[in-house]
Amino acid sequence: MSSRQLPPGGNPERDSRMPLPPQSDPAAPVLILAAHPDLAHSRVTRALLSAVHGQPHVRVRDLYALYPDYSIDVHAEKEALRAAKLLVWLHPMHWYGMPALMKLWVDEVLSVGFAYGSSGHALHGKDLWLVMSTGGSQHAYSPEGYNHHPVEEFLLPYAQTAALCGMRFVPPLLLHSAQKASDEEIQAHARRFVEGLTEVPHWCDLQPEPAQEEVPNEDRPASQEGVPV
Repeated sequence: MSSRQLPPGGNPERDSRMPLPPQSDPAAPVLILAAHPDLAHSRVTRALLSAVHGQPHVRVRDLYALYPDYSIDVHAEKEALRAAKLLVWLHPMHWYGMPALMKLWVDEVLSVGFAYGSSGHALHGKDLWLVMSTGGSQHAYSPEGYNHHPVEEFLLPYAQTAALCGMRFVPPLLLHSAQKASDEEIQAHARRFVEGLTEVPHWCDLQPEPAQEEVPNEDRPASQEGVPV
């Protein structure tokens, strides 16, 4: 998509009635990690997952369905990451960050020796696309709004996580005022998401190879991989 702009970013009921996208293809180049604590009552995340249902190049892992007890299968998650080229984090903003299970996933899966550190290069060269919804309006995420900062400042931990792991951080796709969005606005957002799953990898192919930040060995645990200090 060299002649086109990067796909949209920034500003512009878990039951049998809506089957989730297939999770059977371990070699799908796009891996979506969906993390909504209450998918049954989500309008945005449900719409996006429905929109990608049946796409053969997309694999979805619904973290809250897979791990209702918060006991993450770290090996399975790492294998899924190894097979993917584009990693999508799909979730609502919770207290200026990610939902609790998504944060636990980051803590346990993106371990030293796997995702970062002197021997942790499993994610180097992959791409990370954050797809997030917020309850607050675009104005709320501004110096004049009640959050006092642009939304990009709250997303710095995501960008730095990507950098530490040697991944490209693709400009995020955001939907503000998600609770007030009309059905038409949500469907338009879902179309942008589907388009992005095709366009983002092509855009990333045109970008230079990302560097990976060096982390001194003495800054991390010395005995076991992934053990927090």
